[in-house]
Amino acid sequence: MTHMLDEIREQPQVVRRIVDEEFHRAEALAAEIKRRQIAYAYVAARGTSDNAAIYGKYLLEIQQGLPVALAAPSVFTLYDAVPHFGPNALVLGISQSGAAPDVIAVVRRAREAGALTACITNEPDSELARAAEYPLFIGAGEEVGVAATKTYTGSLALLALLSTALDESHPERLEHLRWAADAMERTLSLDDALHHLVEKYRGMRDCIVLGRGYNHATAAEVGLKVTETCYVSAQAFSAADFQHGPIAQVASGFPCLLFAPDGKAFAPMAQLAERLRAQHPALICFAHDPAFLARSETAVRIPAPVAEWVSPLVYVVAGQLFAYWLSVARGNDPDAPRGLAKVTQTV
Repeated sequence: MTHMLDEIREQPQVVRRIVDEEFHRAEALAAEIKRRQIAYAYVAARGTSDNAAIYGKYLLEIQQGLPVALAAPSVFTLYDAVPHFGPNALVLGISQSGAAPDVIAVVRRAREAGALTACITNEPDSELARAAEYPLFIGAGEEVGVAATKTYTGSLALLALLSTALDESHPERLEHLRWAADAMERTLSLDDALHHLVEKYRGMRDCIVLGRGYNHATAAEVGLKVTETCYVSAQAFSAADFQHGPIAQVASGFPCLLFAPDGKAFAPMAQLAERLRAQHPALICFAHDPAFLARSETAVRIPAPVAEWVSPLVYVVAGQLFAYWLSVARGNDPDAPRGLAKVTQTV
């Protein structure tokens, strides 16, 4: 047993706690967003947290119509420049440790410029939590594994909770989140199947990871997990961007992971899978739809259907398990990827 696997298994309870205990903080931030008539959001993050920010972009733009820009923290730290924020801007920093100097710098300087500031972190006493006016807490307990798992889904849950607090129909959406936690629990039942499935791919040197819409974030995060724990070059793309050039690298037997939950992104993902089949790759498909999976070389059926907007919470669990067991099959220690530390500090 490893810390990473333990922490993957803790995720449903982390999400349940967030839904039950953190809504008041999300409501307070939502009330201030409405009071100040926030016109756009700007999200600063690195690594896994940056992948959570991708989800936040899709979520707030689709559900609230709020434009979201993903920050380049180097603008602040290397070039000593600050965009023209005003009182109608929300600047959100995401860092599980709350110790990322560049994310802290963005939040501090945005606050000085008059923007509304908030953060998502697992550390209530962190510098980032002190820098932001409205901190939101993951509350996942210590995450020992270097490869973030439960703090990633905790960040997604807090973003979903904020979106829910901004929505007048939030009781129904809170139920979607609770059901997502249950679906995460059911997805953990894939553990044994994925343990055996990865043997087929233990020798792969590179792969493509694809998702679209909300699950562009899932592709990015699973690609990162495969890269850092398995030492495989896993390139993640939006399924749309992938067709603007990168698809050319796919040859016979090339591993391609596709995340295709039910929803508006399902049809274009299914169409892409059909297009890819002409190039004879090794398709590894994560989906709930049995007809779609029947045409996949390797099918990973997500046991429970969920609303598309919360599906990244569920589908990433299967991706994490895939990365974990592939790492073990390759003889790696998923708790201690080479060259990495739990807290990475860049400026």
